[in-house]
Amino acid sequence: MTLPTHADVVIVGGGVMGASAAFHLAEAGVNVVLLERGELSGGSTSKAAGGVRANFSDELNIMLGKRSLDLFEDFGNRPGQEIDLHRSGYLFVLTRPEDVELFTASVALQNSLGVPSRMVDVDEACRLSPLLNPEGVLAAAWSPEDGHCTPESVVLGYATGARRLGATVRTGVEVTGIATSQGAITQVSTTEGEISTGCVVDCAGAWSPEVASYVGVDLPVTPYKRELLITEPMPEPISMAFTIDYATSFYWHREGPGILTGYSHRETEPGFDISRDADFPERLGELAAVRAPALLDLGVRSGWAGLYEVTPDHNALLGESRNVHRFLYATGFSGHGFLQGPAIGEILRDLYLGREPFIDISPLDVERFTTGDLRPERNIV
Repeated sequence: MTLPTHADVVIVGGGVMGASAAFHLAEAGVNVVLLERGELSGGSTSKAAGGVRANFSDELNIMLGKRSLDLFEDFGNRPGQEIDLHRSGYLFVLTRPEDVELFTASVALQNSLGVPSRMVDVDEACRLSPLLNPEGVLAAAWSPEDGHCTPESVVLGYATGARRLGATVRTGVEVTGIATSQGAITQVSTTEGEISTGCVVDCAGAWSPEVASYVGVDLPVTPYKRELLITEPMPEPISMAFTIDYATSFYWHREGPGILTGYSHRETEPGFDISRDADFPERLGELAAVRAPALLDLGVRSGWAGLYEVTPDHNALLGESRNVHRFLYATGFSGHGFLQGPAIGEILRDLYLGREPFIDISPLDVERFTTGDLRPERNIV
């Protein structure tokens, strides 16, 4: 298929952010071209654990998660795709007094914004997460409307919906440059030709700084490898919350008849290498032996490694460049990008159309790293 020679908007990156933006813009009647140099959801999105939640410590992230949960719930109707959504709840297990204090404050903030989370005692935590070993647990934060779904299906749903609404979605096409004139975008160069356009949306995830460099914009995003495993089926499948041992970042949730489990290795060096670590299962097993020893009875079925796109304060970069007209960016979500994708697509649509988004996103502007006006997110794994 020949690449269009003109578009109102060119979106770079075919993960959840790019696909969501394409759908919401096309739905609003905008002429959109989405370009992905690999396959759709082939970057960080397809490697995500699939968690969807509003359990955060920052008001912006709470509201982005809450809005996205509403859109995930209606995904079968709009855009129209089965995403295997399980609202089994999120359970943050807390073993340090300072973490109990942090999550107590976070729950109060979440409640004030309409999220029905609450603190629970150890006995209730064990009922919500039957594999949990209670030893050393002080309390837990429970958000019953959170859960998990299938990232690839979300991207497919948005991309299919965007195409149905007239958008062009092309894979195997790499952006190689962006031309500007007097501070305005005029053209995007690709491996299959040029597209004249006045707007580019950078949704390239861990690769977004490269795209931004074409127009002289600095996006402080660093890639870090994260790995996970999926176990063999459980002898008797049981219901359980998406459970996170906050102190260690060790987590697990149901994935079909088995368990998806992993953790964030804090000493991982930055970089794009996603080769799997030979000792990852052993290190994961050490964490499981403490917090969920029953997992050790299950064999490993599969696993993979992917990239977190991390900013210095673990909050996203979202907005429009102040120096290059109509260069929009949505990146650096630091591990919670998939779950915020639906809301971000709406916001990017509104930014392009000159509408006021449903929340004030100015605190996520990249310029905060120049002014020092940071607001770190702490409820992360």
